Amino acid sequence: MSESINTSENERQNLLVFVWKNRKIILIITAIGTIASIIVSLLMTPIFRSTAIVFPTATSTVSFSEQRNAKAGAMDFGEEEQAEQLVQILQSSKIRDRIVEEFDLYKHYDISMNDENKRYKLVLEYGSNFNYTRTRYGSIQIDVLDKNPELAADMANRIVDLIDTVKNEMLHQRTFEAFQVSIRKKTILQNELNEISQRIDSLAALGVMNIDSRAGLYQAYVDTKNPAEKLDIKEKLLINEKLGSSYDELEHLRREKITNMEVFMATYEQTESDANSKLNHKFVVEQAVVADKKDKPKRLIIVLLGTFGTLIFIVFGLLLRQKIAELKQIA
Repeated sequence: MSESINTSENERQNLLVFVWKNRKIILIITAIGTIASIIVSLLMTPIFRSTAIVFPTATSTVSFSEQRNAKAGAMDFGEEEQAEQLVQILQSSKIRDRIVEEFDLYKHYDISMNDENKRYKLVLEYGSNFNYTRTRYGSIQIDVLDKNPELAADMANRIVDLIDTVKNEMLHQRTFEAFQVSIRKKTILQNELNEISQRIDSLAALGVMNIDSRAGLYQAYVDTKNPAEKLDIKEKLLINEKLGSSYDELEHLRREKITNMEVFMATYEQTESDANSKLNHKFVVEQAVVADKKDKPKRLIIVLLGTFGTLIFIVFGLLLRQKIAELKQIA
């Protein structure tokens, strides 16, 4: 144990002696590295960050059901699932392509339209400058980095606006088809109801009455003393005896159709609302503002890293050179 400690102490002393002997070259090259780091940090383009924060809503539809979940209210904040969905939408090409087109990012990022890898380069540049992060509070933080602080703020706020546009378009693609099906079903039900009503009207035109009126007709036949009136009532009774059951069946069928139509209309109104509504799918907590201070580069960190990196490199290089020289002497 003591031998190991002594060996470590000797190696440490030897290293200090080595550094002291080569202090001039180490200091000179480290100073050069520091100056180079300062120059590089000064030449780097300042990058500004603009941040917007939004909360997802709990629902993407207006519910007509009286028994809807209390968490699905239009005024409720979304939870983890809605936040994850919103992040996926923000990262989608639907939003990226619109931002690229509206702000001409190919030109802004100096990417030639003739470059065969232009799309790949754009996606890399976009991914490094646009970040979407879920916070621990369940909100979404939208960060946009750019050398132009005004442009960074404009792009961040435009992304916030596009959330509703893109999500409504996505929902419309699905709900529109469901609404078309509901329209066709409503037309069928309405036509069936109209056909039954027309048949009932035709029977009524022949003098056929509903069951309650027929009961009164029988009583009128018994009570009347007028032969002509009695004959007229008898003719009506014969028609009702012949066609009354058909009338009753049609009446029963019409009531069923009306009930079905009333039940269906709740679904119809829901699909119509889903297909035509353009809802707000987020709560804006904080709009992006123009940054008045650069986000990067952190010049002090660059200089410190450059200085210590150069110091370690030169010491290691000198030690390596000495070791190679010792091996050559042994050989």
